[in-house]
Amino acid sequence: MKKCVQAIWILLAVSWAAPALAQDLIVFPAKGQSQEQMEKDKYECDQWAKKETGFDPSQAQPSAETAPSPSQARSGERVRGAARGAAVGAVVGEIANDDAGKGALAGAAGGTMVGGMRSRERKRQEAQPQQQQAQQQQSAYSQKQGTYNRAYSACLEAKGYTVK
Repeated sequence: MKKCVQAIWILLAVSWAAPALAQDLIVFPAKGQSQEQMEKDKYECDQWAKKETGFDPSQAQPSAETAPSPSQARSGERVRGAARGAAVGAVVGEIANDDAGKGALAGAAGGTMVGGMRSRERKRQEAQPQQQQAQQQQSAYSQKQGTYNRAYSACLEAKGYTVK
């Protein structure tokens, strides 16, 4: 009875962790091991690989931090661009055509576009470090997962399994 309860606990533990264990590895009992023995060996190798590598595939992959919101001082790029454009347009319109109103309208439209371009460029530059950090985190996670998979495979192969 005690062995049966122990086997059930092992099977439950392995089936709970199975989706996270040894991503994409296929294990074949090359020496005729029973399903129960294979599950026990997988569990033991998982525990050993975690201890050896310090990596636990059942833990969630760290997510990249969200980018901080742009400051209020930078949020009005278009409005400031429109104001600057209107001022310049009014002066140019007055000098060229004696019509400051039309010049101001044209300048405001152009200034809005320039302000929008500046805003997009600034946002792109602010997002670049976060994107690089996310790529570095993903790379480090993949490397640790690969090391875990190699350790897990080595353990199972030592116990007489074929691992692909």
